[in-house]
Amino acid sequence: MTLKPRHFVQHAIASFWFLAAGAMQCMASPTQRPNILWLTCEDPNITWIGCYGGVNATTPNIDKLAAEGFRYTRCFANAPVCAPSRSTWITGIHALSMGTHPMRSRYGIPHDRITYYPDELRKAGYYCTNHTKTDYNIGGRSDGACWNGKAKYGWRSRKDGQPFFCVINYGASHESRAFGNVNNSKHDPEKVKLHKYHPDIPAIRKNYAHYQDAVTRMDANIGKALRQLAEDGLAEDTIVFFCSDHGGVLPRSKRFLFDSGIHVPFIARIPEKFRHLWPAAKPGSNVERLVSFVDMPKTWLALAGAEIPDTMQGRIFLGPHDEGEREYHFSFRGRMDERIDSVRAVRNKRYLYIKNYMPYVPRGQHLTYLWRMAAAQAWQNHHQEGKTDAVTGRFFQPKPYVEELYDTAQDPDNVVNLAGNPEYKETMDTMRQALRRWQLDIHDSGLLPESERIRRAKAHGMTVYDMVRDRTIYDLPAYLDAADLALARDAAKQDTLINMLGNEDLGIRYWGTVGLFLLDSRAAKLAAALQSALEDESHEVRAMAAWGLIRQGDKEAGRECLIEMLAQNSYAALTILNIIDWMDDEKNAYLPAVQSLRCENEEQRMRTYLLGRQTASE
Repeated sequence: MTLKPRHFVQHAIASFWFLAAGAMQCMASPTQRPNILWLTCEDPNITWIGCYGGVNATTPNIDKLAAEGFRYTRCFANAPVCAPSRSTWITGIHALSMGTHPMRSRYGIPHDRITYYPDELRKAGYYCTNHTKTDYNIGGRSDGACWNGKAKYGWRSRKDGQPFFCVINYGASHESRAFGNVNNSKHDPEKVKLHKYHPDIPAIRKNYAHYQDAVTRMDANIGKALRQLAEDGLAEDTIVFFCSDHGGVLPRSKRFLFDSGIHVPFIARIPEKFRHLWPAAKPGSNVERLVSFVDMPKTWLALAGAEIPDTMQGRIFLGPHDEGEREYHFSFRGRMDERIDSVRAVRNKRYLYIKNYMPYVPRGQHLTYLWRMAAAQAWQNHHQEGKTDAVTGRFFQPKPYVEELYDTAQDPDNVVNLAGNPEYKETMDTMRQALRRWQLDIHDSGLLPESERIRRAKAHGMTVYDMVRDRTIYDLPAYLDAADLALARDAAKQDTLINMLGNEDLGIRYWGTVGLFLLDSRAAKLAAALQSALEDESHEVRAMAAWGLIRQGDKEAGRECLIEMLAQNSYAALTILNIIDWMDDEKNAYLPAVQSLRCENEEQRMRTYLLGRQTASE
């Protein structure tokens, strides 16, 4: 692999320590290269951590670590859920750029050209271990293949004098720990501070307190790991990083691109002997720098003096090879288990810009896993009883807008959308343009529906990663333009949208169909176009056209199309099942087809949910 100029010094350092009688095997002294211990926990955003101002939070060990180190105040996950987030971490490439962003999809990537950061660390002589959590969401390679082992305190298995990079992951704060009985928490429900989007009802308060107990248990584990490091005499030779893998955990945080889903705690404790790496004048300082998860693996390699693959998309944010502060952080959301949505977000130090590619679906879609939480059930019941207001009820309604803009300094809960305010037009334009540049730069793979994306890559015998980098196969600029046209809801563009249905590229036809659907017009010409789209070779196009016709009033034709595709076990079955739930149409008409569908995994969960709803209503 060819080194970039700025990496020559790193490579020289990594190559210096070698055994004279053998191959060039790095064996660095810890006085020259730091050990690195990366403590990760699952799910909490900053509001659950005491040193970040968490109300009613009990996290003494993390707070102490922040006092001894550097507390980053603007660190953000690229995905608001674990598998895509960790897919980005292990490669240093946005999961959206590889097609590995749908939750638990395990699509392949070109492993002959994309290495994992532990591969490069091991080449540089580091002993690398990962305890309990990989979940890289990537097929074609075992998640454990890049590590030396998975022992909790992996440094104890290294060779004498060998530097180590150890990951210890803690699941005590995982979303699942917010499930169960919420009535006997150690934390006081009356002392919690509710987010503005949550209604103030007992079950939600209790669920806050219940999860605060879980975070405190996680904090105790962090303390234990730090004590073990010190007892082994390694604290002064080891940089310690702590962060969660994304934000969460109550409804409208994990899985969503608000700050509640992406703004995470991140702390770096750097010993005195490595003070040249300090990001601020002294320990205990806050670091206001914008840091993105995609920056982390590249930074770890730079600190270790390892080679940095050219495929990595982040920026080094710490140490002598610092590449300068990023202006924007970018994040993305695709399918989460059985529920489909497509969202992108841009974050600078103050503003959060969100673009909804599926504004016609609600955020608060029933998700089998999330609805095991008492807060989710109670919130939905509260809404269905007509007791929510314009803010607390918004979660369960279709998104009323394509674009959102939030002033996070004034509105940390992201409930006041400024996108339509003319005072913020310049900010909107700037962030909108930044998003498009980034999408083109990283090859946003999400402008085709997931099923069509995978089918196209397979038809060409390539991974999604390679497919989206070939414009003759995946014309991203054209898709971005088509999506913008569709999402504009501009009736004057009806003929243009209709003409898109005749395009050779199903991606253009898909967005043309979405655009006609969003016009929600009763024009005969529009209905005729949707009728013709029922014969499209793309099942995703057919499904959207059928829903559009049902909204037009032609329920017979639309229903017949959807039912027929289910009967044929369409590859777009998951989309169809979601549409049945989203649309305002009589669900009973579809139940026989849903009942007879042969499916598994995500489709099976949606099937079970739809059939369960019918049983509950009888």
